[in-house]
Amino acid sequence: MQQNRPSTFTSFAEFYPYYLSEHKNHTSRRLHFCGTLAVLSIAACVLFGVINAWWLLALPLCGYGFAWLGHFVFEKNRPATFQHPFYSLAGDFVMFKDMLIGRIAW
Repeated sequence: MQQNRPSTFTSFAEFYPYYLSEHKNHTSRRLHFCGTLAVLSIAACVLFGVINAWWLLALPLCGYGFAWLGHFVFEKNRPATFQHPFYSLAGDFVMFKDMLIGRIAW
């Protein structure tokens, strides 16, 4: 597994290019997208009363489960979440948006 990551970032703008460099594999990016879509779907369903609020407990499992599968199996690297949890979470949502609008390839 790769271990050549910077230990500090001074801004999200500085972190995001690094985040994208850790998501080069198409399958890994697709898994991240599916996990984020599942998280957003569950949250929306709870918000609108379609499903019980207990489903919120599934959010970390969905989000991290898909993403970590992508990292450990396809990227062969360690998720940025372990060292940069907040930037990593933000990066996941920005990458999701960038994939939706076509800025990043599937």
